[in-house]
Amino acid sequence: MLSISNSVTARRRVLLALACAPLAALAQGGEGSPTQGLTRWGSGEFRRFGFLIYEATLWAAADDPVRPPLALRLTYRRNIAGKEITEASVKEIRNLGLTDDNRLKIWGERMGSLFPDVAPGDHILGLHLPVAAHFFHNERPIGSIDDAAFARAFFAIWLDPNTSAPALRSALLTRPA
Repeated sequence: MLSISNSVTARRRVLLALACAPLAALAQGGEGSPTQGLTRWGSGEFRRFGFLIYEATLWAAADDPVRPPLALRLTYRRNIAGKEITEASVKEIRNLGLTDDNRLKIWGERMGSLFPDVAPGDHILGLHLPVAAHFFHNERPIGSIDDAAFARAFFAIWLDPNTSAPALRSALLTRPA
C-alpha cells in the first residue's frame, strides 16, 4: 500500500509541475512572456485629482484590441496598498453593472488574495485569456482567476465604452504609428 501511495504522490508532483510550467515560462519574459504574439497598442496615464497614479500599456491581437487574448500593464507611480487596488477594481466593475453583488464579493476576495502592495516603478500585468485572467507583479506570476466572466469584467474597467476613464481608454485603443 505504501508504494501505491508514493506512486500517487509522485504522479501528483509531476502533474503539478506540468500544470505550472506555462506560468513559469511566462514569468521569464522574452520568449514565452505574457505579451508574446500580441501587438503593442496604445498607452496612457491614469490621474486622479491631477496626481499621476499609473501608466497603462495595452497589447492585443493585431486586428481587435478588445478581444482576448490581450495584456494590460499598469506601471504604478505611487505607493498603493493591494487592498486599495482591489477596492477600486470592485468599485469600477460595480459601476459598469457587469455582475451581481454576490459574484462581485467572491471576485473581490480573490483579487484581495492576489494584488500586492505596489511602490513607484512596480507594475502589474494582467493577461486576459478567453477563460481566465492571469496576473504578474514585476514579471512574476501572482495568480489567476479562472472565470471568463471575471476576465471580461475586470478588463472592462479600462476597455468598456462606459469606463470611468474614457481618455485612457481612447489612448489604449490607439494603434501606434
